[in-house]
Amino acid sequence: MKIIAVIPARYASTRFPAKLMQDLGGKTVILRTYEAAVNTQLFDDVFVVTDSDLIYDEIVSHGGKAIMSIKEHESGSDRIAEAVTNLDVEIVVNVQGDEPFIDTEPLVKLIDIFRKDAAAQVDLASLMREINDEEDINNPNNVKVVTDQNGFALYFSRSVIPFPREKNVGVRYMQHIGIYAFRKQALLDFYSLPMKSLEASEKLEQLRYLEFGKRIKMIETTHVGIGIDTPEDLERARLML
Repeated sequence: MKIIAVIPARYASTRFPAKLMQDLGGKTVILRTYEAAVNTQLFDDVFVVTDSDLIYDEIVSHGGKAIMSIKEHESGSDRIAEAVTNLDVEIVVNVQGDEPFIDTEPLVKLIDIFRKDAAAQVDLASLMREINDEEDINNPNNVKVVTDQNGFALYFSRSVIPFPREKNVGVRYMQHIGIYAFRKQALLDFYSLPMKSLEASEKLEQLRYLEFGKRIKMIETTHVGIGIDTPEDLERARLML
């Protein structure tokens, strides 16, 4: 089973323009992320997929592998699907470009799902963690997920799901963490399918998979990514080196 990591890397960023090209202890954020993914030794190959000549040149000039996006894309899945279309690969793991401090534990869990899935029942796998703070639960920026008894996603929402009409019934609120592992075919199918009303309403690409019958296996973790979304995040990251 050939497994690769793909790091989507857009140059533009609403909150922190050009964040991936910022200096982090003598190397750019994107180069540190790429090297961290390679150093996990979990993948047969690692690629950065980008719309930027600057990011492409940054990776290639340091001996790494990068792919230029041909088209503009609205979602990470679209960008990754285009990049892997002609690659000989079975499983594609999406690594966040702005998280240079990669935690291998959740990645191992995602990969193991496919190693054990002899019947190929899982189309993609992703992560979730329990949240208990009411403010976190109600925050629409924290995407919630509910699953069936076997851990397959039933729905994702920015709203509070399930709605707590009855209290003290043992409901756990699970936040979706947007790290994915895909079967290549699931990505290619996504790329060819139109956006439907649920995805358009919630602005959540994972709903397209559900709307078209793909099965998403959710793995519980305590992982909290250390992302660089603001200049303040970058300063904190510099202190961690």
